[in-house]
Amino acid sequence: MQRITPCLWFDTEGEDAARFYTSIFPNSRITEVARYGSAGPRPEGTVMTVSFELDGQEFLALNGGPQFTFSEALSFQVFCQTQEEVDAYWSKLSEGGEEGPCGWLKDRFGLSWQIVPTVLPELLADPDAAKSQRVMQAMLGMRKIEIEGLEQAAKAA
Repeated sequence: MQRITPCLWFDTEGEDAARFYTSIFPNSRITEVARYGSAGPRPEGTVMTVSFELDGQEFLALNGGPQFTFSEALSFQVFCQTQEEVDAYWSKLSEGGEEGPCGWLKDRFGLSWQIVPTVLPELLADPDAAKSQRVMQAMLGMRKIEIEGLEQAAKAA
């Protein structure tokens, strides 16, 4: 068992969210579903928690009620090697959700994700400050990150 497991608070959608996420990421699975018993506080038999793994990372979905919701203060980064990966994760995770700027999106459950091509942090860390600033400027104008646009900005003089 890993030492730190993110616990995601949902109203009642924890199982739906876990099924959605495990359908998107490779090497993912639901490992356990626990239900509320007669002691409550929610109706007996309804899903309380769902333990699941996304590409080996453990998560817990808790159906705790409507009092807490997600915000952009917490997001998950998905690093992608190719534009095809960026496009696939962007398309699947934003379906029914909301596309944001600079590679950010909210999925249909309100959870924020950053879909990041691995070339982006490499280009932003380039010792040539003018180059890294051109890449930053290009990224700031994008919603979904386009690797070709980043590379063109890096090469511009």
